[in-house]
Amino acid sequence: MAKSSSLKSTLAVSLNNYLDAGAIVAGSSGITLWPNYLGLSEMHLGLLNALSANALGAAIGAIIGGFLADKFGRKFIFTYNLLVYMLGVLIIMLSFSYPMLLCGFLVTGISVGIGVPASWTYISESSEVSNRGRNICISQMSWGLGPMFILFFGMLLAPGGYLYGPVESLAHATIGADAANAAVEVFSSRVVFFTLFVVALVAWTLQRQLDESAEFTAQKATDKSSGIVDNIKLLFTNRTAVKTVAFLATIYLTWNLVASVMGFFMPHVYETAGGLNNETANMLSCVSWVFVVVTTFIISFLVDKVEHRLFYIF
Repeated sequence: MAKSSSLKSTLAVSLNNYLDAGAIVAGSSGITLWPNYLGLSEMHLGLLNALSANALGAAIGAIIGGFLADKFGRKFIFTYNLLVYMLGVLIIMLSFSYPMLLCGFLVTGISVGIGVPASWTYISESSEVSNRGRNICISQMSWGLGPMFILFFGMLLAPGGYLYGPVESLAHATIGADAANAAVEVFSSRVVFFTLFVVALVAWTLQRQLDESAEFTAQKATDKSSGIVDNIKLLFTNRTAVKTVAFLATIYLTWNLVASVMGFFMPHVYETAGGLNNETANMLSCVSWVFVVVTTFIISFLVDKVEHRLFYIF
């Protein structure tokens, strides 16, 4: 029963990873459509990525989210954070200027950063030792499923894609039959972001029903939590904590370099350097994420058998 409940909680919280990674890739799937519509330069695109869910926006949100999750609980984050996410996505969907688009990316990025500490912590705290690695892998697999599906939708909805006809009709019905071609084509990106809005609404509904982390509740009941200054001191004086932070920092610094390129700029590289159209660029990027999902799925069967051994070696 406990394992079943743990798995259900993991699946509900893992939708955050789908949304987090999806937010990064949704921008990349239409990365040549927005410049055509708004007349953006390479510098504009770089700034969008710098403030997005994969960079500064997420970093700001993570600092805020970690504090809020420890002070008010994991459920507090699940109750309110996805509302911020939906607001950011809605701003992007309705953007008609670069400042508005930039604002949407920043708000979405902050929401992603707020949600990550709470979601990973909740999965760890609600899992048993024997299946904790598996549950983390399932959550990480959602980080691959998000880009895979978003890029698949981007491929279908892109100009020339199989579902571009309905997108074109929707655009003309919304902004007029005489709308500029660039304004019509960017609707495919708006629809991609709309799919994230729908998934976020579903995730928010499910996560509001989750119980608070038992570990957090027990900690608050005993009132043994330290202040933020004491916690920071402990983080850099406890040997195990220092090793863990160094290990995670190494992983995330190297991983995010690749994620930033592959997640946001790769379709742009395919289109500008490779001369491919938006549909084909999204297809190639989608295929690369299939390998990520399959690899993570395989590792989920092995990680609980080897994780402790690897950690002690480190």
